[in-house]
Amino acid sequence: MEKINSADTPSEFRRAEERVEERSAVFKKQLGLPDLVLAQILFIIGLAWVGVAGKLGPSHIVFWLLAVALFYVPSAVVVIYLNRLMPLEGGLYQWAKLGFNELVGFMVAWNLWLFVMLNTSELGLQITTYLSYALGPQAAWLTESKLFVTAASFIGIGMLVLISTRGLGLGKWVHNAGGVIMLLIFFTLLVLPLVNLARGTITEYHPLTPALPVVSLFSLNILGKLGFGALGGFEYVAILAGECRSPARSIGRSVMIAAPLIALMFIMGTSSVLAFVRPEDIDLIGPIPQVLSLGFRSFGFVAYIVSLAIMLMLALRFAQASVTFTAITRLPMVAGWDKLMPEWFTRLHAQHKTPINSIFIAGAITLGVGLVSLVGVGHQEAFQLLFNAGGIFYALTYIVMFAIPIFGLQKLNPRPPAWLRLVALSGFLMTLLYVSLSIFPIIQVTSNAAFTLKITAVIVVANVIGAAIFLVAGRRRRARESAQSV
Repeated sequence: MEKINSADTPSEFRRAEERVEERSAVFKKQLGLPDLVLAQILFIIGLAWVGVAGKLGPSHIVFWLLAVALFYVPSAVVVIYLNRLMPLEGGLYQWAKLGFNELVGFMVAWNLWLFVMLNTSELGLQITTYLSYALGPQAAWLTESKLFVTAASFIGIGMLVLISTRGLGLGKWVHNAGGVIMLLIFFTLLVLPLVNLARGTITEYHPLTPALPVVSLFSLNILGKLGFGALGGFEYVAILAGECRSPARSIGRSVMIAAPLIALMFIMGTSSVLAFVRPEDIDLIGPIPQVLSLGFRSFGFVAYIVSLAIMLMLALRFAQASVTFTAITRLPMVAGWDKLMPEWFTRLHAQHKTPINSIFIAGAITLGVGLVSLVGVGHQEAFQLLFNAGGIFYALTYIVMFAIPIFGLQKLNPRPPAWLRLVALSGFLMTLLYVSLSIFPIIQVTSNAAFTLKITAVIVVANVIGAAIFLVAGRRRRARESAQSV
């Protein structure tokens, strides 16, 4: 697969790539293959998905394999292809901009930015919740204390800003530690059924015995979530391509190494959940603490194990937030390179060569969203609305990514091969399934129609605002270019 600046590529395409590479030359190349593999594991694996899949019972294996075949493999193939063509700082933003146009690229960055803002803004509440569980019933008051949650938000997001400002020289160790913790948690999860089987505390364990699935709206909903929801994320580290060593090769190799490992962890992890818990009794919020509690119960020191596991998961959640926050701060910078955001966002820290202004703005907005959301703490419908909206913002970027080899790259010669377009279509349709089902609630709400209307309005209004920002920036850029040409 040739790099995009081959002799057959249009000259304007090559010039666009050369401008990005010139800008990226200043960055320190901190990320190697091991760092990228651990970042993939850290970002993609969500601890709740083994519980969601467990609701399907033994047929979870069939649905995991379907999700892998219809979404996971297509996403890995498309990411490897686009990254080899365009190994550029900004990742999917650059792919969409060069594959379609600047408007599509900007809207991809806008939706990705909104997703991370919503996802990271709850960090203070999550820190407080984890601490209350780890410290025991006497600390239950923490989650009701607005002052404590506010303080946790300032500290947590402040640390994200500090780590991102210092750059990937520090950040990669936080991310690597998170990846190792993730592997450790899943290793424990996979070993527990075997240990309990040997001790006689469970009588049977059949991790790879599938059952025929029941096709229903519920199972299709789960399939959509196991596809994009659980297995999405391979493209994310490509945002940091300008800070990787040999990005065209190393990012693709990290995908090929991480993909089968992540798939195996999800399948075996779900089997471990079902070894201890019936599908109808699975705690969807904390399936792994639930399994650890049951798996270590016969050892007599379950409270200490669960507390330790919860603290490890808190560290893991912070590392995941660091990965997402660090990458998202690069998007206003690369948009600034294209004059779609004020040049102020492109300013780099004198010592660390990180986009200092972009980092502080992202931190301030994330903190603001988190503090505002405290008004709705305890309202499950509001949380579900924000959670689903965040997932849709991210899914819209995937729809564009899969559309690039199908409909985009019109000036590229040769065109993407037919087999790649077919694979991309599978991922495109799976992501559409996720979006279509996410506008409906999965909890009891006052009115399903009102919920659907609200979430649709949030998505539409947010994207209208993003398009307006792009149009205003475009007019200002054309006015400056016209004045300079006079």
